[in-house]
Amino acid sequence: MNKIIIYTDGACSGNQNSKNIGGYGAVLTYKDNKKEIYGGEINTTNNRMEIKACIEALKILKKTDIPVEVYTDSAYLCNCINQKWYENWQKNGWKNSKKKPVENQDLWIELLDLINKIDNITFLKVKGHAGVELNELADSLANKGMEQFR
Repeated sequence: MNKIIIYTDGACSGNQNSKNIGGYGAVLTYKDNKKEIYGGEINTTNNRMEIKACIEALKILKKTDIPVEVYTDSAYLCNCINQKWYENWQKNGWKNSKKKPVENQDLWIELLDLINKIDNITFLKVKGHAGVELNELADSLANKGMEQFR
């Protein structure tokens, strides 16, 4: 099949603490080619790392006219894109339904910009930690991204 498959994952140790570490990982496959990426940040959240994994994966695409399938175990990421939460956020000046600033606005803007450059992209939810090979690999890459701060 002529499509790019991407599995993304984010992780955060001490998610609610100010001195936490986060990591992201992604696996990209196209035909017989496979690329693994990872990285991390300090003072972040799991949700930020989930979005960051997707951003970093989409940034390295060389072509935008090949269909892309993004698999994520993040309901936050998948639902935002598939249910178009961002449309109301944008209409409301990046405020949520409670009139509060949308969390991770900077990353959502960057991600939406990347998505808009791709002709055909689909986001699919996968169950995390359920033995899905490439999702497990993305998870281990996210953990590897955190290791640089330990």
